Amino acid sequence: MRRCRLALSGVLLVGVAFLAAGCAIPTQSAPSTMAPSKVPFDLLDPHLPTTTTTQPKPTSLVPVKVFFLNSNSLLTSATRVVAAPAPLSAIITSMLAGPTRTETGQGISTAIPSNVAVISTTTAAGIVTVNMNAAFGAITGNSIELAVAQIVATVSAEVGLNTGVIFEIEGQRTSVPIANGSQVSEPVYLIEFLSVAP
Repeated sequence: MRRCRLALSGVLLVGVAFLAAGCAIPTQSAPSTMAPSKVPFDLLDPHLPTTTTTQPKPTSLVPVKVFFLNSNSLLTSATRVVAAPAPLSAIITSMLAGPTRTETGQGISTAIPSNVAVISTTTAAGIVTVNMNAAFGAITGNSIELAVAQIVATVSAEVGLNTGVIFEIEGQRTSVPIANGSQVSEPVYLIEFLSVAP
């Protein structure tokens, strides 16, 4: 019986040794070659995979007309370039940026302070509503009439001469002066600023 156990133990040890030898990590250090027939087909393709990238389309620019004031405080036009299609708010924003250094050297100015901004514009049935920030409401004296004239002229140049403009400040309709000194909350038109037309 003891002899049987010893024989069985010997057989088990030999089996474990063979099993361990079969699972051992190969120690070969030099790379080996493989027959082409055994290489996966994709790895034999000499062409690298290609990828395509989509380049963004270049933005087209369009010239627009905006209005400032000349040395006699009369409306004068200037050209600006904005991305197409040019929303009216972008056109007004380009006007609010003020005259260029060259234009300033030519006596061109603006009645609108640099902290004034347009929030939004909406157009319906020939009427444009221009919603300005609170800084617009802080313009006083003769400057507010000229500021309104600049915006109305800029809107009319883009939308049409018969376009009425309603002014809002932070979403609330506000009264604005026209050239005869009246304060109106209804739509104002370019014809009402003939006294400051060039």
